[in-house]
Amino acid sequence: MDSSFSSLPEPFFLEDEASFAQFIDAFERGAWPKARWTHAAHLAMACWYLCSLPKSEAIERVRNGIRNYNLAVGVANTEDSGYHETLTLFWIEVISRTLGRDGPGGNPLEAARRIVGRLGARRDFFRDFYTFDVVKSREARANWIPPDAREIPWEQE
Repeated sequence: MDSSFSSLPEPFFLEDEASFAQFIDAFERGAWPKARWTHAAHLAMACWYLCSLPKSEAIERVRNGIRNYNLAVGVANTEDSGYHETLTLFWIEVISRTLGRDGPGGNPLEAARRIVGRLGARRDFFRDFYTFDVVKSREARANWIPPDAREIPWEQE
């Protein structure tokens, strides 16, 4: 791991464009400290890709990025741990709808700041949308299951 990250307060990676780019680079290399792989970091990473790529490509980069990152930091992607398809796609959809876009555009840093400011402390937000324990569901971990309690809102800013 890159020790230069360990003494900085979070979310230091959103202080400026260089810090944000350094965060994405460290994530992609599997060098981002596991202890700093927080909900806010997940959201910011997804914003980077959603602002930079068409949505379908952003989804693939997020999926593959999380899987690869997990392996790099010693987290197995199994039916009970690691990458979770439903939660990943849920958050991508919430971010996309909140930003009001289905494709690239906008400043990734500003988008990440807005999303982290609005949803960074709401890690369990998804629970309002499912009637079952989506985290523990093996089917939900492996495959997209749409919300069954209510629809994801269109919260454009």
